[in-house]
Amino acid sequence: IQVDVIIVGAGLSGISAAYHLNKHCPEKTYLILEARDSLGGTWDFFRYPGVRSDSDMYTLGYSFEPWTGGKMFSDGPSIREYISRTSDKYDITKNILFGRKVQRASWSSTDARWTIEAESQDSKKPAYYSCNFIFSCSGYYDYEQAYQPAFESSNDFEGKFFHSQFWPKGLDYKDKEVVVIGSGATAVTIVPAMAESTKHITMLQRSPTYILPAPDTDIVARYLGPFLPEKVLHAINRWKYIVLVTWVLKISKWRPEFVKKALRRAARQTLGSHYDVDTHFKPNYQPWDQRLCADPDGLFYQAIADGEASVVTDHIDKFISTGIKLKSGETLNADIIVSATGLKLVALGGIDISVDQTPFTTGESFSYKGMMFSGLPNFVQCFGYAQAGSYTLKVDLTCQYACRLINLMDNKRYDYCVPENEDPNMEVEDMLSVLSSGYVTRAVHLFPKVGKRAPWKRNENYFLDLLETRFSPVEEDGLVFYRASEASAGS
Repeated sequence: IQVDVIIVGAGLSGISAAYHLNKHCPEKTYLILEARDSLGGTWDFFRYPGVRSDSDMYTLGYSFEPWTGGKMFSDGPSIREYISRTSDKYDITKNILFGRKVQRASWSSTDARWTIEAESQDSKKPAYYSCNFIFSCSGYYDYEQAYQPAFESSNDFEGKFFHSQFWPKGLDYKDKEVVVIGSGATAVTIVPAMAESTKHITMLQRSPTYILPAPDTDIVARYLGPFLPEKVLHAINRWKYIVLVTWVLKISKWRPEFVKKALRRAARQTLGSHYDVDTHFKPNYQPWDQRLCADPDGLFYQAIADGEASVVTDHIDKFISTGIKLKSGETLNADIIVSATGLKLVALGGIDISVDQTPFTTGESFSYKGMMFSGLPNFVQCFGYAQAGSYTLKVDLTCQYACRLINLMDNKRYDYCVPENEDPNMEVEDMLSVLSSGYVTRAVHLFPKVGKRAPWKRNENYFLDLLETRFSPVEEDGLVFYRASEASAGS
């Protein structure tokens, strides 16, 4: 099958890419190859209790399709339904091929074409596709593996033990003792979602994380929503949260001690002055060195205050038949132990890529504007923000830029373009160095390097990216354009 553009992945990013292609490049043919049998990506895959957004829905949602779900931090099924509804509304679903896991992608400069090999669920033989341009929208989570520390004694535990990424269908945890290992966004989500049903639930953490209680209903939507058109309300709130998150991030960098105290003060308001906030909620890193965990309506803290949940800060000595023995000597009894110990990241969906029969190694390349890779022709990846806001904000800018790029190549009859770094002395750093989270530091070698200056710098700033992607010229230093006939003659 030959088309102009292949989009890999039918999650939030993939549907956004298709919308922008339909709008800005209507003459282009495209297909979306989705490895799973349904769309939604992350929001269809993760099934643990309470799974929800950790960013406000006005910025996590699409710029072109107002979020009307009510809650600011929406649950996974509602987000999945929103993605599906958007796909149907804009006539995108017909272009999705489900059960097509992309394994390999090979570029030929002579033909100016990508050849894609995909594993097909309905056939023992691989399916092949050809295109001029690849839009990688597969995210960066490894769906097949999660990060699981080696708990050598875990087999001694006689209850149920599993990683949150692979939640057992139909798990009965009513009136059970549950221990959740971890302190990140997943653990902070699971604990209040399960607290009312369990006998007791305990979050066991080695070290604390920053948690930000936030209202789950937007004040503008509540009071002005009935009087404003949906698109106007969506635009107001989208820009409000873009500015708010940018400002919170800046304040966290400029005045970290002020932010630390404010977050602990917020915890004490619910937990009370008697609670040992400094032991359980005073991390040893600066705010936003790791993402803040949102706590919608303060339900996490409220579950602790009500006695339904508790937090233990300690290290695991070993698993025992009835639970976990800690280094302090304390024992946590459990019927169920959930390992919420982190995700495993994968670059470019784990696709085996080659350029003119030479293997391409992502970790050896440079990131161009946070969306392309040096040495990789006609390839754009949607890679959202790590710090500067919701994932989809950067995705939206990336999609618009990609369409500008495709249209410019058509207008000037270019067949392909390649980011090329010609400065061997450029100062470099890791693409994900803005975060110190364990799941990030374990994977930095898999991702491209970034420079200290544009266009090789990763901004983590929506306003700078807006200028670079929407308003700056597409033909800039660092991006080289080719015509296949000229490239062949030159070789």
